[in-house]
Amino acid sequence: MAVAAVVAVVAVVVTNGVSTVIKENTPVEGGAGVLMASCNASIGPWTGGGEERGRGDADRLTDEQLTTVANIISIGRKRELPPLAWQVAIQAGMTESGLRSLDHGDRDSLGIFQMRPSMGWGTPQQVMDPEYAINKFYDVLLKVPDWEQQRPGDSAQDVERSAFPDRYHKWEAMAAFLIGQEGDVSDPAGCGEAAGDYLLASSAAATAIDFTKQQLGEPYLWGGNGPDAWDCSGILVKAFAAAGIKIPRVANDQYVAGGAHLPVREAKAGDLIFWATNPALPVTVHHVAMYLGNDEYIHAPQTGDVVKISKINWDYHELMPLAVRPGV
Repeated sequence: MAVAAVVAVVAVVVTNGVSTVIKENTPVEGGAGVLMASCNASIGPWTGGGEERGRGDADRLTDEQLTTVANIISIGRKRELPPLAWQVAIQAGMTESGLRSLDHGDRDSLGIFQMRPSMGWGTPQQVMDPEYAINKFYDVLLKVPDWEQQRPGDSAQDVERSAFPDRYHKWEAMAAFLIGQEGDVSDPAGCGEAAGDYLLASSAAATAIDFTKQQLGEPYLWGGNGPDAWDCSGILVKAFAAAGIKIPRVANDQYVAGGAHLPVREAKAGDLIFWATNPALPVTVHHVAMYLGNDEYIHAPQTGDVVKISKINWDYHELMPLAVRPGV
């Protein structure tokens, strides 16, 4: 059923070679933009390529790994924990041990979650026992502040304290698929066919967001156009191409001619945000990212880093004053 969304209807004024917007709120019909208040978008992705990727990763799991998944879900269910907790544990276990109860690891790390007896996780015999390890993981997770408001990979990092905090995101799609399939939970996010608990920037935004999230953990490469390495603007060209929208290849061209402009603080999920050495001169734009809502954006940062989600600093002096909405 369509619901009334509020979008920006714009009149364009050109200053400094960049079209800015004067907007008025006009109600329009369109069900893709607004989600139920109960939607928990941190469980996911559930649609499009995310589900396909998750299914592919899950299909490669062994019986031993699937048994671990079943134990994680069973114990989580007995403890009346929400599916998001199961997902956090699956992502952590897959990252740390490949969902196997290993009898070895870095220093004295052992078991599914590579818990270290020397750090107070339990005796070697305890952390090697799947039931103990899973319950211990949940015990620590429940003490993480606001874990239910975070992406599951971030919560996994809060429990594990890894030197490589972004690596848990790699298994997000697989874990989401598994709690649906093995946990027999239909759409536990409550998000239906949409992509977050916020207003999407456009009908193409969900597709572009889904494509970009599939690249989480892939390395940065200057000039990278995929499929396994990206630079900041190249990944967005491909993301919007997946939604049937063509945008310029270079970041500063994307700022000038990538779509409609709006004040950056009014950006919505799927809008592009930019940084420049001199925000008064679009030619100095040097970085672009896709805004996700909730003060987060996804981007390919720089050499030596990977595609990841970061928190925005709205007061940073290089942040450009306008965001861009492709396809509008």
